[in-house]
Amino acid sequence: MNTDITAISPPWWRISEHQMQDIFSFINKLQQNFGHFLAWFGLLLVLTTFAVVVLRYGFSLGWVAMQESLTYLHVILFMGGMAYTLQQDEHVRVDIFYHKVSLKARAWIDLIGTLALLLPMCSAIFWLSWHDVVSAWAIKEGSLETGGLPWLYLLKTMVLLMTSLLILQGFSLVYSKVTVLSKD
Repeated sequence: MNTDITAISPPWWRISEHQMQDIFSFINKLQQNFGHFLAWFGLLLVLTTFAVVVLRYGFSLGWVAMQESLTYLHVILFMGGMAYTLQQDEHVRVDIFYHKVSLKARAWIDLIGTLALLLPMCSAIFWLSWHDVVSAWAIKEGSLETGGLPWLYLLKTMVLLMTSLLILQGFSLVYSKVTVLSKD
């Protein structure tokens, strides 16, 4: 009787260590490139805010769509950049003892936090948001304000994109922490 697990396991279980490194290297590069792309939205946000202020207070002009564009830019910048921030280890951390412990202890903290908090929470947010986003796309939901932007469904899609990118980065983080823990 053949008891070799690779003979009966699905093909994705037979991924070599080198292939795993390539996959997570790709995920990290994707996050990095997307984060650098999103940085331009910060500049666009500042310029648009400046234009809104100058037009409103300098010329008594204003448009609902232009004002709403600030919300869109905020959402794109911050929700889109969460996974990049996690990848760069720049996210907010309540650091009571994290930097005082060993590298392996930090790896354990990150691993447990990712598995117990990040991945379940992102999965729940994705699952609970799915219906709302699909419904928004079905009716091409737009602004409730007259003269507002007609793309609210795209804005809502950022919830799914954010959670997907965070889940991918979470898997990459798990892989890197398991690698740290497996070294002597």
